[in-house]
Amino acid sequence: QVQLVESGGGLVQAGGSLRLSCAASGRTFSRYVMAWFRQAPGKEREFVAGISWSGGWKHADSVKGRFTISRDSAKNTVYLQMNSLKPEDTAVYYCAADLSPLGPAVPTPFLNNYYYWGQGTQVTIAP
Repeated sequence: QVQLVESGGGLVQAGGSLRLSCAASGRTFSRYVMAWFRQAPGKEREFVAGISWSGGWKHADSVKGRFTISRDSAKNTVYLQMNSLKPEDTAVYYCAADLSPLGPAVPTPFLNNYYYWGQGTQVTIAP
C-alpha cells in the first residue's frame, strides 16, 4: 500500500523558515516525479514545486527564490525548504507523486498528473 506522509508544518513568524518532509512507503519513488501543492482556505489547490526522477525541478513563480524542492532517494523522501515565509504562504501543503515511473524531465504543475497524495500538513505564517 502506497503512502505519502507529510511532516514539518507549523506556525512561524513572517520571514522565518520551515522544512517540510514527505516520506513515501509501499514503493520506491526515486524514479517518480514528485511534487508539493498547497491549498489555502477558500482557494483551489495550487502547484508549489516538483522534482523529476532525473533531478529536474520546477517552482511556482510565487515561491521562486524562497522555496527549494529536493529529494533523498535513499530515504524515499522529498523535502521542501521554505525560507522568507510570508503570510500568504499559509496553507495546507500536500505531497504528491506520479502514477508511473520516469515521466517528464521537467515536472508538470497540473493536479491531474499526480496520482498519489498525502494527507497534508498545515503551515501557518503569522504577520
